[in-house]
Amino acid sequence: MTHAGRSRLLRVIEGGFVPYQAALEWQRGLAAAKKQDRSADDYLLLLEHNPVLTLGRGADPANLTVSDERLRELGIDCVEIERGGDITYHGPGQLIGYPILDLTHYRRDLHWYLRQLEAALIATLAGFGVSAFPFPGYTGVWVGEQGGVGPSAAEPTGPGSPDDASLQRRIAAGRVRKIASIGVHVSRWVTWHGFALNVTDQPLHAFRLITPCGIDGVHMTSLQSEGVAVQPDSRQLLETLRLSFAEAFQAQTTADSGQPADLASLVHE
Repeated sequence: MTHAGRSRLLRVIEGGFVPYQAALEWQRGLAAAKKQDRSADDYLLLLEHNPVLTLGRGADPANLTVSDERLRELGIDCVEIERGGDITYHGPGQLIGYPILDLTHYRRDLHWYLRQLEAALIATLAGFGVSAFPFPGYTGVWVGEQGGVGPSAAEPTGPGSPDDASLQRRIAAGRVRKIASIGVHVSRWVTWHGFALNVTDQPLHAFRLITPCGIDGVHMTSLQSEGVAVQPDSRQLLETLRLSFAEAFQAQTTADSGQPADLASLVHE
């Protein structure tokens, strides 16, 4: 089955700063409503968050390398959530994206969905002159030394593959760096959670508190570290991302700024 999203309207909501817990409830509410009404529009929420560590269903407690007391001192919340994956960080300096999609209108294939998220982010980065690529076996988007990495690689890569040891050495040396993390949840083919794109260097220090996504020795990077001076609320960045998602999912998109009235009560509680 191929995706037929051109008939779908993807509403891109540029919500600005939303506390993480409020955004989580917003996502869950939109997803629940979509399961009740399959004709409802799809959404892509583009937000920024307060500092927070999120632990997915596969999180290993050993990947949190500091104490709860230290997190409290730093003002970083820690939240267990239903998405897949291990532990990651969200905070200022990132652009966070939450697609609330009904995959029955696109393609009922979780692996396809993850690859389309990667493709949309890669196209966005290309718009700023940054060459990025997928790293098979390690969901997310990467930059750096691409040889032997990506869909054109002659041998399969990722955990347990013949070239895995070589790739691990390149990760540890920082020659392959992670710029965007992806972690999703899908229920009855409705998606929520999503991705975090490091835009400025501000979030990078926080990744030292964890083993990001459970990958030993991983070097996190950002658009700023790769030579692009831009902010998460940059009009150019938001528009490039919107167009990249429209292309990846073959959907019509609209851009809306601000937060809906039903979120305002959550944000200000």
